[in-house]
Amino acid sequence: MLPKPLGTGFKKLLSLPDSGESRVRRWIGMYAIIKTGGKQYRVEEGKIIKVEKLPVAEGEQVEFDKVLAYADDEGVKFGQPYVEGVRVTGKVIENGKNKKIIVFKYKAKNRYRRKTGHRQPYSRVLIEKIEA
Repeated sequence: MLPKPLGTGFKKLLSLPDSGESRVRRWIGMYAIIKTGGKQYRVEEGKIIKVEKLPVAEGEQVEFDKVLAYADDEGVKFGQPYVEGVRVTGKVIENGKNKKIIVFKYKAKNRYRRKTGHRQPYSRVLIEKIEA
């Protein structure tokens, strides 16, 4: 019996060239990992991120000083817990609400049903500058 040709049941293994570089070095360029709203975001200059609602009006500047990690061409710096001297500035593009989710509470055999909706507020931020 002849084996099946590739693409019909067999998975082709990818052969990657051995460059000797670690996985950390594959991120080229400058980026930072910031903490806001209880979550962590990887940001770069010019990137738009969607975060929990910030107490800032649309069009105003916002500054993130809780930087957990910072990377540039020289290497990666990790904070304990934050990297000192690194700030990320951005501009709030939009304040809005996410799509509605339905919260339905139900208890069997008790005629108990509660249906409510929730729309989580958010802010969309354009990252303008990473200062080190």
